[in-house]
Amino acid sequence: MLSYDFGFYLVLGFVAQLIDGALGMAYGLIATSALLASGASPAIASASVHAAECVTSGLAGASHAWNRNVAWDLVKWLAPAGVAGGIVGAFILTELPENAVKVFVVVYLAGMTLLIARRILTGNAGEIGFIGIVPIGVAGGFLDAIGGGGWGPMVNSTLIARGESARHSIGSVSVCEFFVTMAISVTFLFSLDLSRYGTVVLGLIIGGALAAPLAGWFSRVLPQPVLMSMVALIVGGLALYNFIQLGSA
Repeated sequence: MLSYDFGFYLVLGFVAQLIDGALGMAYGLIATSALLASGASPAIASASVHAAECVTSGLAGASHAWNRNVAWDLVKWLAPAGVAGGIVGAFILTELPENAVKVFVVVYLAGMTLLIARRILTGNAGEIGFIGIVPIGVAGGFLDAIGGGGWGPMVNSTLIARGESARHSIGSVSVCEFFVTMAISVTFLFSLDLSRYGTVVLGLIIGGALAAPLAGWFSRVLPQPVLMSMVALIVGGLALYNFIQLGSA
């Protein structure tokens, strides 16, 4: 018989993955926030979420590939950069001042929200084409590891703001997320004991696995302006969330 806790994490995994799969972001924020609220430490919360994402991100990436949402030329540069940033972030997770990181995230996401909104309204990609793919990947992987989430919002918002197709940005970032998540999880395994959180991880995996196949289909059928608008809303909401967290710290 399903326990209440297991059922809760199963539903949490399904909802988080459905949103993340369609828009390429928010799984980490939703799942990590729930674990932190239940009393888990930041390191354990991040490690548990990434352990579950090893499965769900792989399924979501496969769904995007099946629906032809992936730009493989982008993936070959973005994935290794994200892996490198994620490994570094996982190793130094407990050494960084949390508020300093949150200030940077708030300012960055707010800026990307404005640039995406500008692109939606004017059709122009903005003036950040000088930001290379590799720096974007390294920064996204690093922030994903130290915050339990952040790969999607940081990388997708930047790629879309610099002119990439929303559909192919989301699909490519989702494929890369699998490799970034695997690297971060393996790094965490060397230093953390996740045995006490097996129920949480299993619930997140099963719920996410049920939602992941829908990811590519949503990104393929939704119009580009709608996708960009939804990304802008999520990224802006994440910036506001981090700002509120700063105020309550």
